[in-house]
Amino acid sequence: MSLRQYARDLGMGARFAVTGGREGWVRTALTAVGVGMGVALLLLTTALPGVVSARHAVENARTDYMFTPHPLPKGDDTLLLAATDTWWRAKPIRGRLLEPEGPKAPTPPGIGRFPAEGEMLVSPELGHLLAAGDAKLLRERLPYRITGTIGAKGLLGPRELAYYAGTEGLKPGTPGARVERLRSFGDPHPEPEHTDPVLLMITLVSFVVLLMPVAVFIAAAVRFGGERRDRRLAALRLVGADSRSTRRIAAGEALTGSLIGLAVGAGLFLIGRQLAGSVTVMGESFYPAYLDPSPLLVLLVALAVPACAVLVTLLAMRGVVVEPLGVVRTAVPARRRLWWRLLLPLAGLALLYPMIGHGRSNGDFNQYLVVAGVLLLLVGVTSLLPWLVERAVARLDPGALSWQLAVRRLQLSSGTAARTVNGVAVAVAGAIALQMLFAGVQSQYVTDSGKDPARAQLEIDLSDHAQVGPAAAAVARTQGVRTSVGLATASLGAKARDADVSFSLVMGDCAALREVAHLPSCRDGDTFALIDPESDPTYDPYRDALLRPGHAAYIDPAYADIPGLAVPITIPEHLRRVTSRKDPLMPSATGLLVTPAAFPKAAEPALLGQVFVRTDPAVPNAQEYVRNTAARVDPVSDIMAVTPTETSARYASLRTGTLIGASCVLMLIGASLLVSQLEQLRERRRLLSALVAFGTRRRTLGLSVLWQAALPITLGLLLAAVVGVSLGAVLLRMSAAKVTVVWSDVLALTGVGAGVVLAVTLLTLPPLLRMTRPDGLRTE
Repeated sequence: MSLRQYARDLGMGARFAVTGGREGWVRTALTAVGVGMGVALLLLTTALPGVVSARHAVENARTDYMFTPHPLPKGDDTLLLAATDTWWRAKPIRGRLLEPEGPKAPTPPGIGRFPAEGEMLVSPELGHLLAAGDAKLLRERLPYRITGTIGAKGLLGPRELAYYAGTEGLKPGTPGARVERLRSFGDPHPEPEHTDPVLLMITLVSFVVLLMPVAVFIAAAVRFGGERRDRRLAALRLVGADSRSTRRIAAGEALTGSLIGLAVGAGLFLIGRQLAGSVTVMGESFYPAYLDPSPLLVLLVALAVPACAVLVTLLAMRGVVVEPLGVVRTAVPARRRLWWRLLLPLAGLALLYPMIGHGRSNGDFNQYLVVAGVLLLLVGVTSLLPWLVERAVARLDPGALSWQLAVRRLQLSSGTAARTVNGVAVAVAGAIALQMLFAGVQSQYVTDSGKDPARAQLEIDLSDHAQVGPAAAAVARTQGVRTSVGLATASLGAKARDADVSFSLVMGDCAALREVAHLPSCRDGDTFALIDPESDPTYDPYRDALLRPGHAAYIDPAYADIPGLAVPITIPEHLRRVTSRKDPLMPSATGLLVTPAAFPKAAEPALLGQVFVRTDPAVPNAQEYVRNTAARVDPVSDIMAVTPTETSARYASLRTGTLIGASCVLMLIGASLLVSQLEQLRERRRLLSALVAFGTRRRTLGLSVLWQAALPITLGLLLAAVVGVSLGAVLLRMSAAKVTVVWSDVLALTGVGAGVVLAVTLLTLPPLLRMTRPDGLRTE
């Protein structure tokens, strides 16, 4: 066979795709839309590494904290900076106070000049927020005059809330506040970040789980209009074309549809890229320039999609005999075999089995085995589902007319029904496995903070140790505050300038100390030894030696923010021992509790002041009132919401990214299913019109469509649940975590998949009613 003949057949298929009249155009358009949506999501996925790198580059360029053993000296090229991050309701705001110390002081990325005292530069989104009518409390907290905006080089995204304000009088090394002296922004020598094997495995699994449904939908989209195409090929056989020519013509038609789909996908991606800057997904925003796919990955997509289209078309035609007098499709097909379909998931389990028990401490996972194993397990869903649907519908008993129509349709084309829901089943199976994995390893990345949000909802770290009492009093007078407790802490050591053994010292008035321990009686000037009721007081010899009556201990002996501070304090002769509360405001307290009169004045610079606030949930914006008071009392104070747990930033980022990707895949699932259902109804339009013409009620046809969607999706979701739980269990064993199944999550995820199919089916009912009109029998 010459290349010329190959080219001629492929060209004929291409002409059929674009010049086949209205039917040809509709079929090609459906294929292009289906493929295009998948390609757009693939391009988005290839751009995600670039988004992460771009945001990381911005974050690194504006880094303004340095861990140096010796503070920088003041110079004409230094800058004082204080972090004043805050929140507005549920939105974080990045804030910085700037005080240049010379004409050569470095400017942060995104701004060309320093704001003067009382001025600030804001991000565009913060500017819009401050101009809104309901941001009065935020404007009170940021009482600076806006004189400019922060450029894109200094922001993680167009929706980020950030500001730089000018000030004077900052003091570097202030206890309780992060005030830095800088010569430059960014870390010039960043240390390579250690790769967590479990997080790397989750990343790999997430990409496979998110991309596999896309590949399934693309493979299904290139088969749109298959029945009409086969009838047209039969006509070509009648005029002399052989079976090989028909396959090449079909390949040319599929190749053309996929190439148009590539163009549609690229257009959708570019449109979405431009719209990326105007939307916020789960609190994250991105500049369009960040969505820059790797050229190599784009080339891979451009080659893989047409190759997949041709391969799927040729494989589909192996089960169809195209003859001059028609298409042999109505004969009873050969029963699908089960043995080779089981080999795929079993092979996937075999690839993953050697990595069971690795966890975080037993070395890295083999990335290729992880990808191949998960891929084979998910492909196993697509191979097992057609067999399961065929066996199930073959045993269904007759019932109502709508049920009979649906069952008969499924019995004649169970493969088409399975292809329709394959993507949903794969997506649900992957989602169940990921949910189990995230829930199983959560304890490794989400730790108990030891704090009780019922005892205090906000914690304020002050920069001025001497203002703990006045600050607590000011907060107590704030609207929406029930109680305000001021405490100050320092370290206590046995020797001067020796931090090998140290305990905590907590200073506060009697009412405040009772929030930490059970005090029998208290007056200003008292000192107490705090012991843990859960342990034997005589167990810790170091603490007993330190708290020996008459012994001199030292406050902030070695690692104080003020170098060289080591103030002696004498342990009282009659030191009373008290036990900690079961719900103390300071769970980490282990040493002395002292009242203000018993604390040496010389050691006050070593104190770190904190105010614990309980708010009234019935008062709207109570926390915003507290933040305003704290900003007025101490502009560089740090205000934190009290949470019972602390989550690893990398784990939280990965979980957020996976949720964003899953949301995109879910939208693709719904859109692709809708296109697929409309294509099937279009092919059956004449048959449906004939049924209505002979007296079949439209309600019956609508119910039959619902049954046709419900039966395969039920079987697909059952299979997805089994495969998803199995995959999740294996992944948990690989990460050395306990295998647990939260059945409520499994039911919720399968319910989401069923809901998507039900919603799509309901959306197809209006087109179904239009297609069943008598004029649908008209032909030319």
